[in-house]
Amino acid sequence: MRAEFPEFRLGSVLATSFTATLTERHGDRVERIPTPQRLIDWLAVNGLAVDSCTPAQLEHAQELRESIHTAVTAAATHDAPPASAVQIINDCSIRGRASAVLTPERTRHWQLGCVEDALGVIAADAISIIAGERDGKLALCASPTCRAAFFDTSQSRTRKWCDMNTCGNRQKKARFIANQRRTPSSAI
Repeated sequence: MRAEFPEFRLGSVLATSFTATLTERHGDRVERIPTPQRLIDWLAVNGLAVDSCTPAQLEHAQELRESIHTAVTAAATHDAPPASAVQIINDCSIRGRASAVLTPERTRHWQLGCVEDALGVIAADAISIIAGERDGKLALCASPTCRAAFFDTSQSRTRKWCDMNTCGNRQKKARFIANQRRTPSSAI
């Protein structure tokens, strides 16, 4: 990975991890895939290795990312996803020609020819979680600057943060500092 870019936020759900390549959507936005090479890096980390990516393919990937974010946000708030977002997700899923291959170690490996194939896998994953086919619940991060969509697979389905190490800790620290200011120090 290239040091000049922010780290990837990797989760266990491909589609919502992809939407997390743009964070702090309601604050100072952090773009984690600003270049074609950076998209190649993200895809490789997520088992979707491709050899090349053009600026147009990057733009298409970012359009898919925003469509997934819009659709999962709508699903998390029990609203209908916008038809335009659904259309982009469906188009990407249909265009992709990825093949799942079983390895001798009994793991799945994706056989891909291009970025569009990788985007098809991501779109299919988004369809699966939006359609409610997987055990879990779509939710939105409680951080007012983040509001990232995530797939909550915790036993109670009450998770509040997209990532406890970033948004969760930031909010807990802010609460702690606010409580310290309200509570005068006792003199010894």
